[in-house]
Amino acid sequence: MMGSGKSTVGKILAEVLGYSFFDSDKLVEQAVGMPSVAQIFKVHSEAFFRENESNVLRDLSSMQRLVVATGGGAVIRPINWNYMKKGLSVWLDVPVDALAKRIAQVGTASRPLLDQPSDDPYTAAFTKLSMLAEQRGEAYANADARVSLEEIAAKQGHGDVSKLTPTDIAIEALLQVGNFVNEHPTIHSQVGDLQVDSHSRRVQTL
Repeated sequence: MMGSGKSTVGKILAEVLGYSFFDSDKLVEQAVGMPSVAQIFKVHSEAFFRENESNVLRDLSSMQRLVVATGGGAVIRPINWNYMKKGLSVWLDVPVDALAKRIAQVGTASRPLLDQPSDDPYTAAFTKLSMLAEQRGEAYANADARVSLEEIAAKQGHGDVSKLTPTDIAIEALLQVGNFVNEHPTIHSQVGDLQVDSHSRRVQTL
């Protein structure tokens, strides 16, 4: 979902793995020649953006050794799953209230699906995000690995996901990806083995 930290966590994963990093929203902006997703929505439409998003994901799917942060709505188009399944997909599962707090703090100007006048940005964001989460929930569940911030917080002995760092989340993502690879032997040849020591925060790719 928007505000879940995909780009920040994705950059950490790319650095650890020695991969390239791409943000699909940024690539769409470059392809269309506009400075923001919000402007693309305003000048053209969401449908126009989604079509260009699919084109970007198609092109990325032919590449190797990269981490991609997709837009939160990429999951709603079945064709995109054809592209995303060329690699491993990771769902950053963040509680809606935490997302709403994050977005309310920084504003909704860059979030076209949330940008609407409101005296209470948190309530407006929470309402819209709840609706999006319900609409997209089954699609997100198609991901190969799920990273639950609530579960990470519980492991660390507290219930506040806002205390988690991007590194905490990236480590869990690597653990979940490693588990998926180990459970699917045929994928070893594609991505190799991952060894992750969550205590020392050390990662090795073999």
